[in-house]
Amino acid sequence: METMNTETAEFVKSGFLAAVPFARTLGVEFVEVDLGRIVMRLPDSADHHNHVGGPHAGAMFTLGESASGAIITGTFGDLLDRSVPLAVKAEIHYHKLAMGDVTAEARLTRPRDEIVAELDAGGRPEFAVDVELRTDDGTVTGSMTVTWTLKPNKR
Repeated sequence: METMNTETAEFVKSGFLAAVPFARTLGVEFVEVDLGRIVMRLPDSADHHNHVGGPHAGAMFTLGESASGAIITGTFGDLLDRSVPLAVKAEIHYHKLAMGDVTAEARLTRPRDEIVAELDAGGRPEFAVDVELRTDDGTVTGSMTVTWTLKPNKR
């Protein structure tokens, strides 16, 4: 995995948290920032628990969607002057009850060059980001796929 330079990683972290106040409200944190891969954590908080004492499904969804969005910022940040990234759809599966901190690891599923070429050709590319949700002991508690598009700006 190619590591993102420090300046770009800081742009991703600060830019994402500035643009997504709800992620800040939940206390979502960055753990790792690499090209095509982001790891974020949702710290355990009783304020975010569901009726069985784990993180609420909505909080887990927000964590996964946030990790997928941070990949978009890091991978396509240089295209934000000519396109708007938008989530098109998302699907989440809850496999096991999560207890404690939850981590989301998101990975881009298509090469950047392919997506940019589609945008350059006048298209509106759609592409998926896969997310794995797990507890600190490595137990996979959920999985998610978020489909994104880069909507070209009107000229």
